[in-house]
Amino acid sequence: KLIQRVPAGVLTFPDYLRILCLYKCKDSATMQFCANKLDKKDFFGKSDPFMVFYRSNEDGTFTICHKTEVVKNTLNPVWQSFSIPVRALCNGDYDSHDFIGEFTTSYRELARGQSQFNVYEVRGVHPCRFLLISVTLLSFTVESEYTFLDYIKGNPSQSTSLHYMNPYQMNAYAMALKAVGEIIQDYDSDKMFPALGFGAKLPPDGRVSHEFPLNGNIENPYCNGIEGILEAYHQSLKTVQLYGPTNFAPVVNHVARYAAAVQDGSQYFVLLIITDGVISDMAQTKEAIVNAAKLPMSIIIVGVGQAEFDAMVELDGDDIRISSRGKLAERDIVQFVPFRDYIDRTGNHVLSMARLAKDVLAEIPDQFISYMKSRGIKPNPAPPPYTPMGHTVHTVHTQI
Repeated sequence: KLIQRVPAGVLTFPDYLRILCLYKCKDSATMQFCANKLDKKDFFGKSDPFMVFYRSNEDGTFTICHKTEVVKNTLNPVWQSFSIPVRALCNGDYDSHDFIGEFTTSYRELARGQSQFNVYEVRGVHPCRFLLISVTLLSFTVESEYTFLDYIKGNPSQSTSLHYMNPYQMNAYAMALKAVGEIIQDYDSDKMFPALGFGAKLPPDGRVSHEFPLNGNIENPYCNGIEGILEAYHQSLKTVQLYGPTNFAPVVNHVARYAAAVQDGSQYFVLLIITDGVISDMAQTKEAIVNAAKLPMSIIIVGVGQAEFDAMVELDGDDIRISSRGKLAERDIVQFVPFRDYIDRTGNHVLSMARLAKDVLAEIPDQFISYMKSRGIKPNPAPPPYTPMGHTVHTVHTQI
């Protein structure tokens, strides 16, 4: 509709513009309009026209998207160009205005830019006659708008991202996974590891998930060894879209559910989290760790990149035992390791695997023992020594 100060006006977008405003759309449309031969509404002057853009809703109603500036005292206004996020809506303007006329167009039509397709005939209403008014699109451009998370997370195809898929060397996440994973994998009997990702939009519907299987198989998220995890990780970077917020609690709770089902000492779970240090659910993660502290599990957090890891140090709880809602964790189950302390200046080589192994495993044995002792669980009796046929075993008794 075309509207002026006492006059009015409107541009109505069809309902399918809604589809362009879905989560994946980061486009911002910039456009400019002019009009000719508008109706004279002011008694002593001409008109003070402006344009209001509405979007049609599924229920047949309209929601305002944008309102231009008022061009004073003219029947042939040229409005300034303006930008509208394609996904965004603005608050409504329900003030009383005099109706001049209206026309309907679509985003697809507007995207054609200035052309014969974007000259609109508007039939205006006058008390004594019908008016034929034309509105012309002067310009229309579209550019991507980036969110805060785009800069934090980065695009795996860009070298500035910690997830950058360099064809010649491993990225920071892959290096940390391989180095730390090879240290702890020897404590697993079958070398089959469930690998989960968090903070991404999943195909095909773009659902945000904080505990999705890297191999894409919900029923069987297990990967064969560290190489299998690396393969699943690289494949997931090609299929998912990195997306915030970064929540740790879902993954911690995920592992805790498995640990809660086996508390007889026959299994002990170690959750390895590789992160850039950003966390969006600190309070929920603290609560999850406090609840998990009574279960047979430990958490190793490896920080990659050059960010500050104050939140990870707090979760480590070496200085102050972690608590949630006034409840202290029963045990210290978190070990934090900043991976940058163990690689060279180029970031491509681990300086000392022995020192990394020592620090990664520094607290796991004590955490394991503390759980077993708290539950009164003793080690299984050692199997009898193997005796080759024809040999006699001599028992030695020692008294201290």
